[in-house]
Amino acid sequence: MELIFRHVVSTGIRHSRCILRKRNTIFGVRPAEFFRSHKCTIFLDSESEPAVDPITLDKQETVTLIGLNRPHCRNAVNRDMARQLVVAFKAFEDDPNSNIAVLHGKGDHFCSGYDLKELAVSGTQWILSEDSVSHMSKHGAMGPTRLHIKKPVIAAVNGYAVAGGLELALLCDLRVFEKSTKVGILNRRFGVPLIDGGTVRLPAIVGLSNALDMILTGRIIDSEDAQRMGIANRVCNDGEALSMAVAMAKQISKYPQKCLKADRESTFHSVYNSESKKASLDFELNNAFDVIASESVKGAQKFKDGAGRNATSVQ
Repeated sequence: MELIFRHVVSTGIRHSRCILRKRNTIFGVRPAEFFRSHKCTIFLDSESEPAVDPITLDKQETVTLIGLNRPHCRNAVNRDMARQLVVAFKAFEDDPNSNIAVLHGKGDHFCSGYDLKELAVSGTQWILSEDSVSHMSKHGAMGPTRLHIKKPVIAAVNGYAVAGGLELALLCDLRVFEKSTKVGILNRRFGVPLIDGGTVRLPAIVGLSNALDMILTGRIIDSEDAQRMGIANRVCNDGEALSMAVAMAKQISKYPQKCLKADRESTFHSVYNSESKKASLDFELNNAFDVIASESVKGAQKFKDGAGRNATSVQ
C-alpha cells in the first residue's frame, strides 16, 4: 500500500513517498520510532481525496491522540483509512512514551461507520477477495477492531457514532459522550452486518437484552440512554468531549502503569476468555505477582510514609 507522509521539518513541509512493507516500517524504521521523531499526519495519495488526511496523530504529554479525519462524509471509514488506522494504533502501542490514547472524530461527528458508497462501487468481488478477507480476518473492516490493544484507549464521541462507528467506540475502554451524541446500529436498514465486534462487545457492555434491542431494531440511542445502558461512561456539554477525554487520559496515565495494565488484562480475560470463575481468579492472581514485586512494595512504602492519605494524589 502506497502512502504519502507529510511531516514538519525545520525547513518547512516536506512530502516523501514510501512503501509500507511487510514489516510495517516507515523510511526503514518502525512506526513508533517515526512518529516519535516527527510531528506528522498521515494522508493518502488519492485522486478522489488529494487534500484529505484521513488519520491524524498528535501527542499531549504521555497521551496519543488519534483523529478520524474525513469530516466531509462524517468520518466514514474506507479501506485505505482502515489500514492507516491500524498503523496508527500499532505506532501508539509501540511508543514507550505513550501510556494511553484518545480516539476522536474531526468535525461534527465521531464516525458514521463504513463508507457504503465505496462498498456499493466495489461490489462483492472486492469485499470477498482474498486480500480483503485476509485483512478483515486479521484486523477488521473498520481497521483495528480485531486487535487486542494492550494499552487503554478512550473514545471522545461527538455527533453520530453509528454502525461501524459505534463498533470503533466500543473497541475503546471508556467513552465520553457529548449531550447531543447519538449512537445506533443504523446499518440494520441496509442489510449490512456487524463484523467489527458489535455483536461481541455490545452485549458484554450493556447486557444481552439491551444489545438485542439495539441490534434488532436499529433504533437511535441518545446520550442519556447511552449512559444509563453503560455505553457512555461520561456525558459532557457539546464541544467538550475531546478535552474531557484527554483530561481523563492524563489522570489515568499518572498511575503506576504495570499494575494498571495487569488489572485491565485480567478484566478483559474474565469477560471474554475465561472458562470459569476459578480460571478468572487464577489468571488474576498469576497476573499480579510481577506487579507486586515491581510496583506494589514501592507503593506501600509511599503509603507508610504518609502519601495518598484521604484520597490525595500520590507522586
